[in-house]
Amino acid sequence: MPSTYTREDFDLGRVLSLKRSHTVSVVVPAQNEAATVGAVCDVVRRSGAEGARFVDELIVVNDHSQDDTATVAQRHGARVIDLEGQSGKGEAMAAGLAASNGSMVIFLDADVTTTTSDDVLRLAQPLLEDPNIALVKPYYRRPYLDMPTGGGRVTELTARPILSLLFPGLGEVRQPLAGETAGRRELFDEVGFAGGYAVEIALLIDVLVRHGASAIAQVDLGVRRHRNRPLDELSPMATEVLRAALTRHDRSH
Repeated sequence: MPSTYTREDFDLGRVLSLKRSHTVSVVVPAQNEAATVGAVCDVVRRSGAEGARFVDELIVVNDHSQDDTATVAQRHGARVIDLEGQSGKGEAMAAGLAASNGSMVIFLDADVTTTTSDDVLRLAQPLLEDPNIALVKPYYRRPYLDMPTGGGRVTELTARPILSLLFPGLGEVRQPLAGETAGRRELFDEVGFAGGYAVEIALLIDVLVRHGASAIAQVDLGVRRHRNRPLDELSPMATEVLRAALTRHDRSH
C-alpha cells in the first residue's frame, strides 16, 4: 500500500532540517498560463522559512504558449526554457527534468490558484524521511462549479476505476492524475515520462511494477482549484489514460 501523509504529519522544522545536502528543483510545465503562472512562481520562491531557502532552482517549461506565459514567469523569478518539438505534458516534464539539476524534482501545475508556500515542502517530506519512497503524489478535494466536490471527472470515472481493477496496489491513490508530482532524480531517469495526458497514470504504474506500492506516498494538500474543462476536452484525456493503463497491463501479463 502507498503511504499516506495527513496534514497533521507535516513538520516544517523537521523538513528543513532533513534537507541538508539534498537539492530541490521545481519544474512547472505551462501552456498559455500567463494569468496564473506568476502567482505559482511567487509561492515556490517563498517556500521554506525566513533565511532558509528550500527550493534551489525554479524552472518553467514554456509549452508553445501563445500568450505572455514566458515573460510573466521570468518576471517572477523562474528560469524559462522553451519546449521544442512536440507539445504535451509528458514532453514538458521530460524537458524540465533534463534542464534541472536537483537530486529531488518536484513538478507543479501552472494553473492552480490555491498553491501555498508549504506545498513544495509537504511533497518533499516523504522523500526526505524515508529512503524507500521514490515517488510522491498529492491528494486533495476538488470543487466543481459551485459545489465543494465533484472536480476531477476523468480521475473518478476513468483513472481510479481502472487502477482498482487492473493494478490493485494503486487503488488507494486518491489523485492519480494530479499534476503535482515529486520524486528522486534517479527514479525519473529510470522510468521516463509517457507523452501527453498519459504521463501521470503511466508514471504511477511504472513505479508500481518496478518498485512496488511501498515506493509511493501521497500527501494531503487540502483543496485544489483548477479550471473545469468541457466534456469535449475530457474525452481525449480519458482515452489516453485508458490506453496507457491497458497497454501496461498487457505488458505485465
